[in-house]
Amino acid sequence: MFEFDQYLGFIAFITILTIGFWLMIFLLTFVIPYWVGGNILEILKERKEAKKAKLEAKQD
Repeated sequence: MFEFDQYLGFIAFITILTIGFWLMIFLLTFVIPYWVGGNILEILKERKEAKKAKLEAKQD
């Protein structure tokens, strides 16, 4: 059915496909939400600091 070269090529293809699949799952479920969440927290922190600085400037 398969020669040895074809068998190795098929195994390499399946391995690369599987690695790519799990990498996409990892990126979509952990890395991207972590990155987006961290950016949202940084934006909120900057807004809070700007609001605090504006209030302190008005008091002085």
